[in-house]
Amino acid sequence: MPSVQIKDVPDEVHAVLRQRAARNGQSLQEYLLDRLACEAGRPTLTEVLDRVGHRSGGELPLVTAALLARR
Repeated sequence: MPSVQIKDVPDEVHAVLRQRAARNGQSLQEYLLDRLACEAGRPTLTEVLDRVGHRSGGELPLVTAALLARR
């Protein structure tokens, strides 16, 4: 399984993450792996728009649909 290493994490950031992990009853590694998995599981706005842009069959242009949704 691949590994990820992050260097030069500021002390205050590291402390907050360790506290959050401890509150969840997790090691820092478990906590960060969970956070990374959650992040990877949510598509970015660019990915969503790319998927939507390749769809066909709608009756309204995307811009018009977006304007109507905002209302």
